[in-house]
Amino acid sequence: MKHLVGKVITKKVPFMGDEVEVRKMSVSEVMKIQELVKKANKSKAEDAQLGLLRDVIRLAVIGADEITDEDFNTFPIGELSELSNEILGFSGLGDTAAGN
Repeated sequence: MKHLVGKVITKKVPFMGDEVEVRKMSVSEVMKIQELVKKANKSKAEDAQLGLLRDVIRLAVIGADEITDEDFNTFPIGELSELSNEILGFSGLGDTAAGN
């Protein structure tokens, strides 16, 4: 089992008529997301949920860490939400167990 430490599992996910590659999050990344969810739920800022979407996508989608907040604002919110749900499901979180 030791040889599997650090192994990255990915899958392609549809996004805006194309595909992006999503990494399955590690335990530490899942714990980080759970902390971000708690902070977003307590926040009174109007864009807290959007910030959470951006954080999840930047963490799991290959290449998304290079996208600015302004770039994120050009995407439809529904598409970002669907992608985030797909990421969370793939990593064993969320309402659905997509990809498991």
